[in-house]
Amino acid sequence: MKLSVLDQSPILSGMAPSEAFRQTTELAKHVDQLGFHRYWVAEHHSTESLAGSAPEILLPHLAAHTTNIRVGTGGVLLPHYSAYKVAEMFRVLETLYPGRIDLGLGRAPGGMPNVNLALNRGKHPQVEHYPQQIEELMSYLRGEDPQGMHVYATPKGESAPPVWMLGSSGTSARLAADLGVSYSFAHFINGYGGTRAMDRYYDYFTPSVQQTEPHGFVSIFVVCADTEEKAEYLASSLDLAILRIEQGGNRTGFPTPEEASKQQYSVFEKERIRENRGRMIVGDPSQVKEQIEKLARSYNVDEVMVNTIVNPFEERLRSYTLLAEAFQLA
Repeated sequence: MKLSVLDQSPILSGMAPSEAFRQTTELAKHVDQLGFHRYWVAEHHSTESLAGSAPEILLPHLAAHTTNIRVGTGGVLLPHYSAYKVAEMFRVLETLYPGRIDLGLGRAPGGMPNVNLALNRGKHPQVEHYPQQIEELMSYLRGEDPQGMHVYATPKGESAPPVWMLGSSGTSARLAADLGVSYSFAHFINGYGGTRAMDRYYDYFTPSVQQTEPHGFVSIFVVCADTEEKAEYLASSLDLAILRIEQGGNRTGFPTPEEASKQQYSVFEKERIRENRGRMIVGDPSQVKEQIEKLARSYNVDEVMVNTIVNPFEERLRSYTLLAEAFQLA
């Protein structure tokens, strides 16, 4: 089974954003050496807890600092942008790093509601045009002229980066199937209904120029440590961070486990933490391996993308090392 990495470039408590990018670079180099399959960076706007607002810029930096691992976006939020411009950016990337680039697409706002207005010159994006945007983008990537205006995405080349649809619902799964592209379900965002969405993707998949067979994977939060006790301790900071996001509270940095251990939770908050654990896998290497394999079987996939956010950063590196050892990655 393949293991991959999703990195949201988290800004840990007391850290500058520049340090978050330094850690992203170090982590990419680390997992490249460990044998992980792909490394995706996310797009988030107007937040002080996640540094990655422009994955299309961060991506070539990471490609230049790694050797074998595929690098990509998880993802570019297409409704905010011109399909033609996105195609040209990724034609450049494919030309620089042929065979190593993934183009993951999403349609979420990428932040609070006003982000939509800021990114779209005071207007709300027309998300109903999203399927047509993707078709236009794919056409440009293949060197075609979808608008019939004698306009092409340059530089041209023999290969094109594969398009992935990102989603957390059956709607996105059906769209990926209809377009004949690969599909990634964000279990770390929505812990319910993912297996049904993936089944829907497989059931309705239509072969396309990009691929003749369906290809999907699932993304989930993972915290792996040498012992179950330590893993639970480290995961407590992620419990608190997610709870704060749900409550619309302070999002200026991911807390430490020490801070989480001092937190007093209400009965309702404890229940929310318990519910949110459905979006995580936490434990020692053998426990995590067993749960990841079980998750992959339930989704009928041969690849799982891991999102690990723990504080301090050294424990994050250790978590990925333990995963690589448990799965005997090459």
